[in-house]
Amino acid sequence: MIDKDLLDILVCPKCKGELVYDEQKDMLICSRCKLGYPIRDGIPIMLIDEAIKLEG
Repeated sequence: MIDKDLLDILVCPKCKGELVYDEQKDMLICSRCKLGYPIRDGIPIMLIDEAIKLEG
């Protein structure tokens, strides 16, 4: 689980859009860019090169 206060200030590093936390995948999702940013050991990895491309 990610802290709500942290989620409120984080934005997509690519488009600066809003991120949504996906509990099942344990990642932050940018619906605009269709990218998922993984969370490792409770720390969001906010690097575009580390983002996972999402389908749909």
